[in-house]
Amino acid sequence: MGLGWRWRGAGGTPSIRTGGSTFLWVTVLLFCGTWRANTQMVEDTKSVYFWETGPWGRCMGSDCGPGGSQSRAVWCAHVDGWTTLHTNCDQSQRPSNQQNCFRVCDWHKDLYDWKLGAWNQCVSVSTRTFGGMRPYVCNGGEEGIQTREVGCVLKSDESLGDDTICEYFEPKPRLEQACLIPCPQDCVVSEFTPWTSCSKTCGTGLKNRVRSVLVPPLFGGSACPNLTEFHTCKPGPCKGPEGVYSLRVGSWMPCSLPISRPVRQAKHRKGKGGARERPGVKDPDTRELIQKKRTRNRLNRQESPFWDIQVGYQSRTVSCAHRNGSTVGLSLCLPWDLPLTVQSCILAKDCKLSEWADWGPCSKACLDPDPESPRGQRSRTRRVHQFSVGEGEDCPPLEETEPCDPQGDGVLPCATYTWRTTEWSDCRVDSLLSQQDRRRSNQTGLCGGGLQNREVYCVQANAELLTYLNNLKDKDASRPVDSKLCGGPVPNTSQLCHILCPIECEVSPWGAWGPCTYENCAVQEGKKGFKLRKREISNEPTGGPGNCPHLVEAVPCDEPSCWDWRLVRLDECIPDGELPCGPGTQIPQVQCVNSTGDMVDKELCGGASTPEPIACDVPCPKNCVLSDWTSWSSCSQTCSSKTIEGKQLRTRSILAYNAGEVTAMVVAWITVMEGFSRVPTFPKLFGGGVCPNSSSLQEVRNCNEHACTVYHWQTGPWGPCTEDPSSSALNTTTGPRSAAGPNSSGQGPCSRGMQTRKVICVRVNVGQVPPKKCPESPRPGTVRPCRMPCKRDCIVTPFSDWSQCSPTCDAAGNIQKTKQSRNRVILQLPANGGQDCPEVLEEEKDCEAPKVCPGYRWKSHKWRRCQLVPWNIREDSPGAQETCGPGLQTRAVSCRQLDGVQADIGECLKFANTMPSITQRCQLPCQDDCQLTNWSKFSSCTADCVGVRTRKRLLVGRSKKKDKCKNTQMYPLSETQYCPCDKYNAQPVGNWSDCILAVGDRVESLLGMKVQGNIKECGQGYRYQAMVCYDQDNRLVETSRCNSHGYIEEACIIPCPSDCKLSEWSNWSRCSKSCGSGVKVRSKWLREKPYNGGRPCPKLDHINQAQVYEVVPCISDCSQYVWVAEPWSVWKVSNLDLKENCGEGVQTRKVRCMLNTIDGPSESVEDYLCDPEDMPLGTRGSRLPCPEDCVLSDWSSWNRCSLPCSYNNSRKRTAYAIRSPGEGRQCPDTTEKEPCSLNLNCFHYFYNITDWSTCQLSANAVCGNGIKTRMLDCVRSDGKSVDLKFCKELSLERKWQMNISCVVECPVNCQLSDWSAWSECSHTCGLDGRMWRSRGVVQGSQGDGRPCPSQLEQWKPCPVRPCYRWQYSPWSECRVEEVVCGAGLRYRNLTCFVSDGSGEGEASMVEEELCGGLELAVNRDKLIILKETCVLPCPGECYLMEWSDWSPCLSVCAKGAGVDFGSVQVRSRAVMAQEPENVQLCPDQDWESRPCTDGECFEYKWMSSTWSGSSRVTWCQRSDGLNVTGGCPHINPPGDDNNSCDPPCQLPMSFCTEAGVCMCEEGYTEVMSSSGQLDHCTPIPILEIPTAGDKKTDVKTSRAINPTLPATIQPGRTGRTWYLQPFGPDGKLKMWVYGVTAGALVLLMFIVSMIYLACSYSVLRRRLQATESNANGTVVWMGQNAHELTYTCPDCQELGQSSSQSSGQSSGQSSQSS
Repeated sequence: MGLGWRWRGAGGTPSIRTGGSTFLWVTVLLFCGTWRANTQMVEDTKSVYFWETGPWGRCMGSDCGPGGSQSRAVWCAHVDGWTTLHTNCDQSQRPSNQQNCFRVCDWHKDLYDWKLGAWNQCVSVSTRTFGGMRPYVCNGGEEGIQTREVGCVLKSDESLGDDTICEYFEPKPRLEQACLIPCPQDCVVSEFTPWTSCSKTCGTGLKNRVRSVLVPPLFGGSACPNLTEFHTCKPGPCKGPEGVYSLRVGSWMPCSLPISRPVRQAKHRKGKGGARERPGVKDPDTRELIQKKRTRNRLNRQESPFWDIQVGYQSRTVSCAHRNGSTVGLSLCLPWDLPLTVQSCILAKDCKLSEWADWGPCSKACLDPDPESPRGQRSRTRRVHQFSVGEGEDCPPLEETEPCDPQGDGVLPCATYTWRTTEWSDCRVDSLLSQQDRRRSNQTGLCGGGLQNREVYCVQANAELLTYLNNLKDKDASRPVDSKLCGGPVPNTSQLCHILCPIECEVSPWGAWGPCTYENCAVQEGKKGFKLRKREISNEPTGGPGNCPHLVEAVPCDEPSCWDWRLVRLDECIPDGELPCGPGTQIPQVQCVNSTGDMVDKELCGGASTPEPIACDVPCPKNCVLSDWTSWSSCSQTCSSKTIEGKQLRTRSILAYNAGEVTAMVVAWITVMEGFSRVPTFPKLFGGGVCPNSSSLQEVRNCNEHACTVYHWQTGPWGPCTEDPSSSALNTTTGPRSAAGPNSSGQGPCSRGMQTRKVICVRVNVGQVPPKKCPESPRPGTVRPCRMPCKRDCIVTPFSDWSQCSPTCDAAGNIQKTKQSRNRVILQLPANGGQDCPEVLEEEKDCEAPKVCPGYRWKSHKWRRCQLVPWNIREDSPGAQETCGPGLQTRAVSCRQLDGVQADIGECLKFANTMPSITQRCQLPCQDDCQLTNWSKFSSCTADCVGVRTRKRLLVGRSKKKDKCKNTQMYPLSETQYCPCDKYNAQPVGNWSDCILAVGDRVESLLGMKVQGNIKECGQGYRYQAMVCYDQDNRLVETSRCNSHGYIEEACIIPCPSDCKLSEWSNWSRCSKSCGSGVKVRSKWLREKPYNGGRPCPKLDHINQAQVYEVVPCISDCSQYVWVAEPWSVWKVSNLDLKENCGEGVQTRKVRCMLNTIDGPSESVEDYLCDPEDMPLGTRGSRLPCPEDCVLSDWSSWNRCSLPCSYNNSRKRTAYAIRSPGEGRQCPDTTEKEPCSLNLNCFHYFYNITDWSTCQLSANAVCGNGIKTRMLDCVRSDGKSVDLKFCKELSLERKWQMNISCVVECPVNCQLSDWSAWSECSHTCGLDGRMWRSRGVVQGSQGDGRPCPSQLEQWKPCPVRPCYRWQYSPWSECRVEEVVCGAGLRYRNLTCFVSDGSGEGEASMVEEELCGGLELAVNRDKLIILKETCVLPCPGECYLMEWSDWSPCLSVCAKGAGVDFGSVQVRSRAVMAQEPENVQLCPDQDWESRPCTDGECFEYKWMSSTWSGSSRVTWCQRSDGLNVTGGCPHINPPGDDNNSCDPPCQLPMSFCTEAGVCMCEEGYTEVMSSSGQLDHCTPIPILEIPTAGDKKTDVKTSRAINPTLPATIQPGRTGRTWYLQPFGPDGKLKMWVYGVTAGALVLLMFIVSMIYLACSYSVLRRRLQATESNANGTVVWMGQNAHELTYTCPDCQELGQSSSQSSGQSSGQSSQSS
């Protein structure tokens, strides 16, 4: 576009031509001018300096109170914040820097305090902020602020003081707080009722329909709409004249007295002239009768001080009403009989009470140290001076109570109560045994974990009672009291205990038999002695070694000796004659030892022969060489007899033959061939010593030659500990001093005694023999000292106090006998001969019952005569007669005990039922009235349900002759009814109860097992079902009418629990290793799973769910199995050199694995039990040495390598020369060496510790303390277990503990308390009553104990009792006697109804006597109203209907916000119109509300039907489904017509806007078709931006409540929700995105233009200065359409004036240049 200027001045007006909008440039120029003018004004008027003050300092002064002074700093400051000189600020406005103050001291705290005012009304935040603007949408409630006044006041007179006084001690309380203003609640009304019938039968009438108020308008909500709608109706034309007038009666006036009653009585007495003289009655009996009659009459008269009944009168008006509602003259209604206008009444008297009496004593007469304990109560009463009469105000409560505490100095502290326990019973293990445990049959020796019990009782705590804990002789325990007095947790009644398991004696194997020795070496007499063998105690038992078996056995022998020589070794064989070889001798080296093997002095062996030198042989080079003798084998028998001898064997072998030695076959062959007549000797034939034959290579000797007659001492059990009279001195000094009293003189209950046992000599396998057969030295002792057990007497508590007697009465008022009891508790059971417990622990006796049941009742006396309205008042009434008509009569009421004795009337007010009425209306018959007698009783029936019964009455006096009285329809003289049908029907009702066991049965279960607590828990019981009894009218009656006790009883079974049953333990397997540590296993198999709550099974094998394993470590002695090798066989030479008698050969021997015992290898076992690595060779091949060869012995064992193993080290073995070599020959090396190689011939050794075993218990224990063991194993470096001796030889450190104690959890069954007593019935009547009893878990199950049953409560039905209640009948129609309309009365009856209490079905009406025991109340309302005034509208009158029923309780709330403003219920009265002309005269409709509790919170929303053509129906619906009017939001109600949109909006979630365009509802976006029409509505995906407190970060689709509100007030929202979505459902950009982009570009251009104009301003100013002087500063903006917009610039005018003196040429040039 183009832009040009045109100036209109002298030569023309400058004009700016724009090719665009002229409005933009005008706006820019306006902005520039305004901004500059305002800036100049502000700069001229605004001051840049101001005064600033600091805080007031502390109040200073010499005296407390007013008169102090305080100061503060004052300075001048610049607006930029820096301080300047005081002279720059206005001195007239300088603040004061000093003021008077109140100096506060500490004692002012008692004089001043903050006074807090009430909070003011909650004011909206928006009102305070925006000056009354309130948000249009109210969501739950509006935030507000409420304030209050807070001031510092003087406590004495509440006069205001300075706030600084109170602030000195306490900060000033807050003046504001946040509050919530509820949203306006509009009135909500129900739907209309159906239209009534037409108010007229002819002519023009009205139909009405009404609705009621459900929610009143609250918090400024809209008022209620009309509750009534009228609709004219015309049933048809009237055939005759309509009734125009109606007789209307008014309400009764208040009761009044025409003349004061005392005045009238005084006049009456004065008219009679005083008292008359009456002739006396002299008969005493007659006088007594007269006196009784006078007393009775006085009681019947109303002269009681509690009532002041005055009979007055009340009147009412009668008028004539026109149909249009106006009142006309009474003469127009005269054809009707006028109703009664005067009647008797009772003058209203309010209740009058005395002043309150003094407060009674406090019910709590002691001081309780516990501040939280309940306080006492005290009461005071007042008496009735006069009861209310008539409509007077009833009496308020006559008694009031208040909490109290005892006062005074002598008040004793309250008794406190605590739990006490008896001693624990003995520990018993049998209660922990499972059902299958065989030890149940024999419980002797049981040990380990067990249970012990005790009793818990409540006592009064007292300091003196603590002495019984320290005095066992005179234990004076306190008496038990009611357990309810004790609070706090009840001590445990059972606990786990432990019986120490006896340690069994374990002994070592028998040692070898010793030598034959004298019994006493000091006295060596005779030739008889004993050989002894011994064993030792390896595990000492409980009770000492006396409980072990015999440790010494003896056999008699001959030639005993106490000392003997023992061969230590033999010296080297030395040949005789100093030859190098040949026969020689060996000198034995011996020691002198005693019978036990200990070395003694050699002199003691002087009597024994010294061993002689032993012959030996050193083989010569050509001699036979034999090996050394082997060791003697173990003896084949342990003893000898005539048929059995013990033998030992030793052998040797031939190592080399002599020179020329051949076999026998060779010798025979040579003999035959050379013809020798005899075989020469081999030494001579061949040379060299000859080898012996094979029989000479072994030797046998006898062993264990003693007879098989073994003797030992056998001991019996120790006897009881008896008193030892010889040790009395010892008794006085032993034992605890507390056990024997100070006066016991040594004979206390815990003295020392002695025990004896029997010791006999026993021959093995024979029996007892004389003592001389056994050696005397090892004889055990027969006497040992002991401690006698202490005597324990039984200790019981004193008897408790007798339980209270509460006399009970049956329905007939008869006393029911009750009992009272007391008990005592055993604290300690007797033991060791102590005093026994008393047999009687509980006592019971009959209560002393009163003669009469306590209770009170009202007694009503005879009615007095009927009292009429005074004749002078009613004489003007038409038809009135002086002696007849309606009246009132009264009677007296007194209070009596149940036995008839008169009582104070206050007792009946407390305990009796409602007081009977003392007044009633009556009728004195007139002459024209029909008089009848009272009804007679009904005649008797011959049988139930058969025939009828009648009752009669008669006419009295003149009534017999009157025709109207003879009308039996109006005055029936007889009544007939069917005879009562006492037929009853019984039937069961409800469910069966739980199966209940008989109470008190203490039995054992079917398996012979004592169940928990000795209380029967299973077996046969009974279950119950309630019986209900109905009469012939199907009314509920007492079950006794059906001859039923109220139940059906049926036997039932509670199955007994069965524990998990496992097999017995199998035998332990053999240790898995024959050397070192291994494991051994035993197992159990599952025989039967538990059921019915039995003990659970232990954890089974996870593979085979039927087996339980127990694995323990074990260790095998590596020397228990040994290889035994027999001697080598003779050489089997394979290449015989006959000349040299030598060659290659083989030797064999048999190797067996044998069980090693202390006596040596005993029997052969399987070879796998021995270590194959150690197995000796069974064959060996070598060369048989030739004559004159060196013969070496067998190699010795390799010596052990030195540790640590190293290849640099070596080991060796040696041999020695048995036969020296011949000349020219040498012996081979006698030493062999080999390097030490790790794990080949050299090994390291270390200890290896196994894992802990499972906790091992004694065989007689079930649980409790046990031992965990582990084994120590010696392991070689190659991993092989070896004998422990290898590690011991290295003295390796053994730092491990091999045994630790452990605990096996005891299988404690769940222990339950006894069943409580049956509770009271849950319902006092009806079919659903249940009684409950419960039990608690005393101790939960532990370990594998039986779990607690799930049933801890049981119920059974209560006997069905009829539910009687008083119930109102419906109100009658409003009755106005004999007239058409006006004030009347409506009545209702109070009737006794019976029901089954279920709430289903209707109750049945029964005789009132059945409700006689109930309180006279209806729905707990004691105010009985049987009549009330009402108004019967006259024809054509518009009137208010009766009150509607109270609406359900409604909570005024904001459901989404969770705010509740209380609950309310409402009722209303609608208007009912009868004449169209009188509608304008109708009264206003009315409603009233009242608060209530537990209201329900409702929501309201608009509902709409489906479209029917172009319209639909909309309505408001409450969240409970009720259709209402009001309550729904006013914004955006759905339209009920759809005609504005073409085509109609019928798509889901669409609606027609006011512009006639189909749009989508909130939360949905539009998807348009190609033709521009709405295609469908799709939900908007919502992005929730989480806040700091929101843990959710996901994207959800939801609808916003109000996105414009801050997030803090949106209910249920913690984040902000954005709705602007740039992309549509089809993925394309929406139109608004293009619009926003265009707007942003326009804004950018505007900003650039403004910057350009600001920069060009100076250029424009210079050019304007050059214009001519007559320029008027007008700028014309010229657009493309030649529209001019003139703007006058003030600055331009100033510039024009200032440049008027410049030359025209300059101006012209300036113009041209412009």
